[in-house]
Amino acid sequence: MISLSQFLIFAALLFGIGIAGIVVNRKNIIVMMMSIELMLLAVNTNFIAFSHFLNNTVGEVFVFFILTVAAAEAAIGLAIMVVLFRKSGTIEVEKLDVLKG
Repeated sequence: MISLSQFLIFAALLFGIGIAGIVVNRKNIIVMMMSIELMLLAVNTNFIAFSHFLNNTVGEVFVFFILTVAAAEAAIGLAIMVVLFRKSGTIEVEKLDVLKG
């Protein structure tokens, strides 16, 4: 049986990898989006772990909503990246000055 502390350590590692992905690689927007998804998965792991150990299903309901929002965010983000790539020819964050106001 996996203990709560093992779940929390795993979630902290996932969250740390997500933060490291954003800090280390600020040039590629795809890696940044994948890092954000890792951070959301870490939060979902915490919700599931606490939901399981507290015998409450509220955490699982929150995970359902978070996954729905994450899927919509990924779809919209990829659509925006396709449009930006077609317009500027690159998806590097430093070269995308199209959105400046």
